[in-house]
Amino acid sequence: METDVRARVLHGNEACAEGALLAGCRFFAGYPITPATEIAEVMAQRLPLLGGVCIQMEDELASVASLIGASWGGQKPMTATSGPGFTLMQEGIGYANLTQTPCVVINVMRGGPATGQPTISAQQDVYQARYGCHGDYENIVLTPSSAQEALDLTIRAFNLAERYLTPVIVLSDEIVGHTRERVLIPAKAEVFERKPPPKGHAYNTFEPIAENRGVPYRAKFGDGHALLVDGQVHDIRGTRVGHLIEPSADCVNRILKKIRDNIEDISDYSAEFVDDADFLVVAYGSTARSAKRAVLDARSAGLGVGFIQLRTLFPFPEFLFKNLPSRVRKIIVPEMNAGKICREVQHAACMQVMSLPKLGGDLHTPGEIFQAVRGG
Repeated sequence: METDVRARVLHGNEACAEGALLAGCRFFAGYPITPATEIAEVMAQRLPLLGGVCIQMEDELASVASLIGASWGGQKPMTATSGPGFTLMQEGIGYANLTQTPCVVINVMRGGPATGQPTISAQQDVYQARYGCHGDYENIVLTPSSAQEALDLTIRAFNLAERYLTPVIVLSDEIVGHTRERVLIPAKAEVFERKPPPKGHAYNTFEPIAENRGVPYRAKFGDGHALLVDGQVHDIRGTRVGHLIEPSADCVNRILKKIRDNIEDISDYSAEFVDDADFLVVAYGSTARSAKRAVLDARSAGLGVGFIQLRTLFPFPEFLFKNLPSRVRKIIVPEMNAGKICREVQHAACMQVMSLPKLGGDLHTPGEIFQAVRGG
């Protein structure tokens, strides 16, 4: 008998690909790179069978540029890469931000900088995902901690990209990407479709629509609209205004406001044992797995410890930390980097925040995090 959900054993990279297909992705362009190549391999196998297109591009610059064209052609496009390739994609991601082009970029993080550690995990790209482009903009950045979350958050990434007409970055990592575990795959996913301009609009508009959460309508090439997609700042009709102060500022404010005004809708997290906590552990990605085990062990030992797992890193959910119970006096943030998201937590929480960094590609053990909690 058929069921609505089937279980498969997948690793995180395969789960990302399955999530993309469920979300309606029918265009993939990428360049092979460790540890993300399996995503391209699955898409190359599956997309032709679904009437889609998978292209191995000459490099990562061409990969992200092709997403922009595909998106304006009406597709839900995706690429996948790791640190060095992600660096090359930054100009294209900035262009997609300004032109309000929905697309999804998977970055399966590895150790850096430069060639770094091609086969080893890290969480060193979190600020690059937020601040890698020049100018002012707001990227949406999601981060899974398991193969199941890799599937679920890839679907969510496409929905957010279409909802807010913006690039969405999924920051996976080598551990999540290559951990094989049970994944529940729905027969059909709930998907959001971008809203086309109503009849009577002769041109594509970048005008924020109040009833659409401040997001413009989106036409596509071939629909009979006059389209101007330009990397220079523009007015609501797409006309260049880079030589004019107020219209230029208005253009940038539009792409900021549609994200900043909807932070609570975009944010995804889980909070456990917070109400009776003296200490909090805040983690994301593969590190969240060790952190959750450490918190459970600490509570079994009688310690008042709570746990927050961030699945949306940016826009950073400051509201989570501005309304913590008064008894919480310290926050511990384990990360596989030199200490990055701990700064965001410190800024939002206005209390003692302890960074627990780890470099070299070795995941925190639950025992290491437990000792940090007990020593606090």
